Amino acid sequence: MGAKEIHKDQPHCLESDIHRLLQQRNKRGRTMEHILANWLPYSFAFLMGLSMLIYAVLDGYDLGVGMLIDNATSHEKDRMIASIGPFWDANETWLILGVGLLLVAFPMAHGVILTNLYLPVAVMLFGLIFRGVAFDFRAKVPFQQKWRWKKKFFYGSLLTSLAQGYMLGSYIIGFDNSLSGIMFSCLIAILLASAYCLVGACWLIMKCEGTLQEKAVKWAKYHLINSVIGLAVISLATPLISDRIYKKWFSFPEMLWLAPIPVLTGALIVWLFVLLKRMPLHEDRLNWLPLVITIGIYVLSFCGLAYSFFPYIVPEQMTIIEAAAAPDALKIMLVGALIVLPILLSYTALSYYIFRGKASDLSYD
Repeated sequence: MGAKEIHKDQPHCLESDIHRLLQQRNKRGRTMEHILANWLPYSFAFLMGLSMLIYAVLDGYDLGVGMLIDNATSHEKDRMIASIGPFWDANETWLILGVGLLLVAFPMAHGVILTNLYLPVAVMLFGLIFRGVAFDFRAKVPFQQKWRWKKKFFYGSLLTSLAQGYMLGSYIIGFDNSLSGIMFSCLIAILLASAYCLVGACWLIMKCEGTLQEKAVKWAKYHLINSVIGLAVISLATPLISDRIYKKWFSFPEMLWLAPIPVLTGALIVWLFVLLKRMPLHEDRLNWLPLVITIGIYVLSFCGLAYSFFPYIVPEQMTIIEAAAAPDALKIMLVGALIVLPILLSYTALSYYIFRGKASDLSYD
């Protein structure tokens, strides 16, 4: 009887084991789907942030040079434009990549952000087009008319920079369209334009020599002060717009994650200020260092903003996960992004390697 009972219970045991195995498999499948659903949006957020950071550095310096030409002589203007001639158009590719990733990977956020920033985006695009036309026309018009297109190149650079600064300020405060919000965005617009002039002046220190290099050092000192003011204003405003950000900044142990960023940023600012006071150095030593330090300040400032707003892609309105496209669509787009990004990085590195050294007059023959 005992043997028969054991034999009779075996089918029930097998069914129970199979059911348990299926449950475990389904659970693992759901876990993997959950990990994938989170990992893909964060990967695209990283790639988009990286693209925008590279754009801010690369197009930032050539926009800065474009704004600084208004303070130079006619020959110096030609040399300044020559210093960015091989690079300025390609630098804007990173803006296209960043906005493209926002559109395809986070369509809901794309709609919210561009709806709120429609006017400054239109102004920025007009400035970029106006700037490109001025760059080409100054090389083709008679000599007597060149100064007009140099002036237009300045206005195009200024307009683009102010529009981008306004967009940054509006984004930080969550697209607040009240009078105080508009005033804050206008202030950030001016300060970001000055930050672009800082990196532009540091670029000229590296690419130029003689009197123009000495002028670039003076410009860098002036705009470093304005950039520090801009960082201070953003640092004061950011925790005030959100209790969540305030806790991330000033609650323990969360504040330990943020602490290295302001400490390192402050150290780089002091280092840059001391270095600029001594430049240009004998035999043009370390002419590249101010640019590297300024880029470091840019990177740390960007990391501070990213830490503050994470996991939101639209401040306090929409998280990265909520705004992301479907996982299957993200998988396909990730393949394309991983192909395009190395090509852009390689092309950028190659162009800067080929055109390294001091700037010389541009030739259009």
